Amino acid sequence: MKKIKYFIALSAMIVATGCEDSLDTENLYGKSLETYYSTPTDIEESMAGVYNAIYTPNVHSNESVAANLMSDMMLGGGGPDDATAKWVDNFEDPNEDTYRDMWIQSYNGIARANAIIEKTADADFSSFFGSEEEVQQFKNQAIGEALFMRAFYYFRLGKFFGGVPLIVAIDDPKDVPRSTYSETFAQIASDLKLAIETLPDTPFPTIPTAAYGHANKWVAEAYMGRVYLFYTGYMTNMNTTPTNTLPLVDGGSLGASEVAGYLEDVMNNSGYRLTLDFRNLWPYSYVNIAAGAPVLPWAEEEGLSWVGQDGANPTFGTGNFETMFAQRFSFGDWGWSNGNIYTNRLSLFGSIRGQSLVPFGEGWGWFTVNPRLWSDWDDNDPRKVGSIIEVGNPDQGTEGWAPPGNQDHGTGLYNKKYTAIQYPNETGAVQGMFVQLYGWGNADMQLMHAQDFIFMRFADVLLMHSEITGTATGMNAVRDRAGLDAIGYSLEALKQERLHEFAFEGLRWFDLVRWGDVNTAFDYTLNVNNSGSPATYQANYRPETKGLVPIPETEIRLSNGVYEQNPGW
Repeated sequence: MKKIKYFIALSAMIVATGCEDSLDTENLYGKSLETYYSTPTDIEESMAGVYNAIYTPNVHSNESVAANLMSDMMLGGGGPDDATAKWVDNFEDPNEDTYRDMWIQSYNGIARANAIIEKTADADFSSFFGSEEEVQQFKNQAIGEALFMRAFYYFRLGKFFGGVPLIVAIDDPKDVPRSTYSETFAQIASDLKLAIETLPDTPFPTIPTAAYGHANKWVAEAYMGRVYLFYTGYMTNMNTTPTNTLPLVDGGSLGASEVAGYLEDVMNNSGYRLTLDFRNLWPYSYVNIAAGAPVLPWAEEEGLSWVGQDGANPTFGTGNFETMFAQRFSFGDWGWSNGNIYTNRLSLFGSIRGQSLVPFGEGWGWFTVNPRLWSDWDDNDPRKVGSIIEVGNPDQGTEGWAPPGNQDHGTGLYNKKYTAIQYPNETGAVQGMFVQLYGWGNADMQLMHAQDFIFMRFADVLLMHSEITGTATGMNAVRDRAGLDAIGYSLEALKQERLHEFAFEGLRWFDLVRWGDVNTAFDYTLNVNNSGSPATYQANYRPETKGLVPIPETEIRLSNGVYEQNPGW
């Protein structure tokens, strides 16, 4: 059975603080900085707590949920009672603390990373290893991972909230004001740079399967490309202060050629590569060998074979060499505290509403797909049907679909990459794919979504390299994988390629923002179906927000006036 990689019980044990300051974190298990971090096991357990902070109790604080709702590809659907999804989709704040869990969990992760960075460097692990070289290797891995994860959390905060308070040491005060946008990104870039210099350059195929989901040097280099493009794009197109460099804390900076060099290192030396068929990245391409039937009607016919989500493990086809960094999900149980946050809620909330079909299972019907995306997408691109479910279509296994009476913003189109997949088990009973694969006992449709969410895959390295260098090689490698002809580089061609390659993967919103396209991306209306009645849809993006979400009001109150609210909120 699949294990939760980052154990729940370790998630808050690292930092011993009070509860008066707005950025304090909670210590549940009596661990202290004086008694902990003295063994390699302590470090490994505390690292589990760093990764655990990716998970957020409130669904709107989930990065993939928030980014997809705000993008121009998906509509805030659901039923009449799913008002918050519609408000976020319409760039309204459902309540004063909509994104507070993202804020809190990010700072939990940062605090735990700070402790690892400081305490590991000074710890004496000589009795646990056979040589000083092994001790240093362990320390480098731990410190490098913690540096990357601190950058990851500050990047998450920066993308959504803008400049945020920077706390980069255990003893730093918790009541510091928000740093500027540039100061925040200088910290992110500096942490990534040091992580790259610290982490070993072990090629991916030789990294143990047990380490899959953890950060490594190649992931840090790939994120440097993403951070560079977001910062320079945002400053140029949204902040009207054009720049082509990414600042560092020491006053230096990184330019396009240096960042391209990081990406080229990934391309040439990491061991990551494109999966042969784009569709094999997604669980709908799994063929249920035990039942002797494909999950999708066309899966076997097209020769599809899911590569799985356990790295180079060849259990599924050739193994997954494309996914570089992912949020690992498992199952939940209603008897647990926050028992549903370890199930992939992008899949749960986005699956087909009111229907339990084979192979597509039931969900809450948020994130109905914008029909403009479907109609504008070339039918010759296999990623179109490989990304979007068209209901009522026998070729997609949805001929049994019936319009639900309580679906709002209905378009008849759903996300196929992250959706519930189910099929008959050996007794003929229909069960969720991951429930069957991992032998989980609770088959509740709300708890069965153990599909990884992919934060970074190799295709993005190729497309980022094309965008930074203004060359077509990486872009055409991605197009060739889709069976499309090579084309010359242009920014518009690159934008289209990213739209089609990464649909519903949580990147589109941030692309719109950094390109400045967000200011015009919602200038349209759509005909939709609201609970059986024709309706009109339009999202009301407000340019004065500059692509940022509101600082949680509770954090503003706790700061006693130190924080100011973002414009437009």
